[in-house]
Amino acid sequence: MSELDNLQDADGKKETVDTPEIKTDEVVNDTSEVIDNDVKEEIETPEESSTASDDGINEIEESNAEDAEDEGNKERHTIEFKEYDKMSLEALAIELEKLLKNEKVQAIKSHVDGIKNEFNSKFNALIDEKKADFINDGGNEIDFYYSSPVQKRFKSAYRDYRNKLNEHYKNIEQDLKQNLKDKLDIIEELKGLINVEENINTTYKHFKELQERWRNTGPIPRDKYNNAWNSYHHHVEIFYDFLHLNRDLRDLDFKHNLEKKLKIIERAEELAKDDDAMRAFRELQELHKMWKEELGPVDKEHREIIWERFKAATKLINEKKQLYFKEIDKVYEKNLEKKQEIIATIEVIAEDSTNSHGGWQKKIREVETLRENFFNAGKVPIKVNEATWAKFKDVVRNFNRKKNAFYKNLKKEQYLNLQKKRELVKIAEDNKDSEDFEATTPLMKKIQSDWKKIGHVPRRDSDKIWKQFKAACNSYFDKLHSKRNEANKEFIEAFNKKQKLLDTIKNIKLSKDKDKDLTLIKEHVNTWKSIGKVPNDKRFIEGKFNKAVDELFSKLKIDRNEAEMIKFETKLETLNSNDDDNRSLDNERSFIRKKIDEIKGQINQLENNLQFFTNVDEDNPVVKDVNTNISKHKKELELWKSKLSKIKKLY
Repeated sequence: MSELDNLQDADGKKETVDTPEIKTDEVVNDTSEVIDNDVKEEIETPEESSTASDDGINEIEESNAEDAEDEGNKERHTIEFKEYDKMSLEALAIELEKLLKNEKVQAIKSHVDGIKNEFNSKFNALIDEKKADFINDGGNEIDFYYSSPVQKRFKSAYRDYRNKLNEHYKNIEQDLKQNLKDKLDIIEELKGLINVEENINTTYKHFKELQERWRNTGPIPRDKYNNAWNSYHHHVEIFYDFLHLNRDLRDLDFKHNLEKKLKIIERAEELAKDDDAMRAFRELQELHKMWKEELGPVDKEHREIIWERFKAATKLINEKKQLYFKEIDKVYEKNLEKKQEIIATIEVIAEDSTNSHGGWQKKIREVETLRENFFNAGKVPIKVNEATWAKFKDVVRNFNRKKNAFYKNLKKEQYLNLQKKRELVKIAEDNKDSEDFEATTPLMKKIQSDWKKIGHVPRRDSDKIWKQFKAACNSYFDKLHSKRNEANKEFIEAFNKKQKLLDTIKNIKLSKDKDKDLTLIKEHVNTWKSIGKVPNDKRFIEGKFNKAVDELFSKLKIDRNEAEMIKFETKLETLNSNDDDNRSLDNERSFIRKKIDEIKGQINQLENNLQFFTNVDEDNPVVKDVNTNISKHKKELELWKSKLSKIKKLY
């Protein structure tokens, strides 16, 4: 039965209500008024009191013992409950240390439990991740071990909490025994009041002092509470029987109790208007405790009225608390929906087949984001909390199993790749000092290309083997480039000479003697050929040379084919000097043959066209145009044949 039930049961009627947070077995009943219920003198006899309260007295007494067991627990309601589910592991450890330092150990149990549950959940999830990484890196699951400074820090703080709590309970046990002795002494003094021969006012004053001492005496052992409470109230009732002889004192007591109870009612009615339902509920419990524990009966004419007022305020506060929990339940249900959606999404991601490292890395990032969202989604209803957490762990473990299986197979492939790359490293190191550049350069380029195609190797070997391969390749190509740089000096000198010669050719002033001018041009062309090759990035100068020579030939007005052959010989000289196994000459020969075939085809087509003009005069413009084209193509054919003949002589 919850504390909420206790407030509803303040009129002596029991009603069962389930509350999610606060759990006690307290039943609040207005037993102090039951005492004052005698028909004749408005004071009830001990026997009548016992009978009237038979349905509720034992529960009241036991609940009081539970309430009194640890008064420090009240302070737990004023300590802020933070969003532990959104805290990091380090933040949780720090929060536990702060609570131990700043709060009473008996007041932080719920907070510590919440922190401990969140820490364990998050640390277990971290362990799963670290284990997966360990296995992915080739480790054996049986060898896995992980600890962290934050775990040690949390365990140390939690041990301090347990030790302090145990010490606290030991002190409580000692206090309970002493309080029991003090209360039994008070009962013995109550027994002697009716046998003391003194002024009734003095006796009454002594009685009130004993009541005050009883109220101020702390809690006693639970198993002793019922007997002590029954005995105390039994002797209080006997004293009231004794006191009825002096109605003035009794009426004074009734008036005092009425004033106090009216103040309690007014405060309860204020709390019924408070927007903070839980704060109002907690303070109301204290008011009920004061009503039943600290105050005695009131006059019969006020009894029912004040109790109904108190009960009405209690009902309003109770309804607000129930509404509060309903709203909290709605939030928890929405959080549950979010977490179920996250779980379903992780299931879909786990079932989606991916056979690439990039694909799995993307899925890992998605699941990590979903995992964080799960932890940040908030609390869910208590009844499904464990099941939801278990389901979440299952889907994450299923995802990790599939991920681990993929990377286990990937590891095998990576080890094969490692063997292949080691073979390439050996080839590179065996040839890095070779000076047979013509044979070795294609080989070194090929192994570089093969290296790129092989794929990933295990992470711990990747940098090492790459550095070995790179060093061997760089060693070879550095020597090659050094050799070529020496050759490039000659090429640059050739370029500079050709640049000067080009300037000379551009500035030639031709005479009107055609043969003399042609001889001069040929001399320059031969000089150009004799200079030699230029750097690859300077070959544009050949185009400028051909253009300059073309301009000279155009001024001389010599036969086009003759000029073309002069330039072609220069071109052949350049092609023949290339270090490319005659590939340049082969390409040129293929091009010339293709041109010859193309021109022959055009001539055949034109000659076939003439057959359509057998009865047409040769002076016909169309016929004349066709014959002109045929002659032009035949002359061009002779040029290309001459070029082919020239190039054949070089083989």
